Amino acid sequence: MDNQTRGLTLVFTGNGKGKTTAALGMAMRAWGQGMKVLVLQFIKGGWKYGELRAAEKLGPAFEMRQMGEGFIRDSGEEGLKAHRAAAQEALVEARRAVQEEDYDMIILDEINYAVNYGLVDLADVLDLIRSKPPRLHLVLTGRNAADEVVDLADLVTEMREVKHPFAAGIPAQKGIEF
Repeated sequence: MDNQTRGLTLVFTGNGKGKTTAALGMAMRAWGQGMKVLVLQFIKGGWKYGELRAAEKLGPAFEMRQMGEGFIRDSGEEGLKAHRAAAQEALVEARRAVQEEDYDMIILDEINYAVNYGLVDLADVLDLIRSKPPRLHLVLTGRNAADEVVDLADLVTEMREVKHPFAAGIPAQKGIEF
């Protein structure tokens, strides 16, 4: 990166669809500019999402890791323990990646959900944001971004659901939701 580059903290939040999609679009743009990108998914796990297949084809400068246990709803107490352990591991991995300064952009996909569900502590996420190197772009996605995260961010976009096909009984569609 040149000396004009200032790493930004960006947040995509809200109840509408498109938070991860916006972050991945930004990641593609960064990758296209020769930047090294890491995507850590805090909730997603187990499914073979289309973005994982695409990332594999982009090579070593675009890395995506599913760190989560999948859907949280109806997990029960034992399930929540597994989700919490996975999210904690993802946070450790995020901290390591930020400290190593090997990436130009790190996306913490669904980290806001992880905070909201109590899987990771807000204070730890705030420390991570504050500790990022000046040149690193850090992107956080997920509903219900904490006010403190919003305050630290340089850019915040809130996706608002206006209409969704699921409400009309249309199931998740390949290439759209996964």
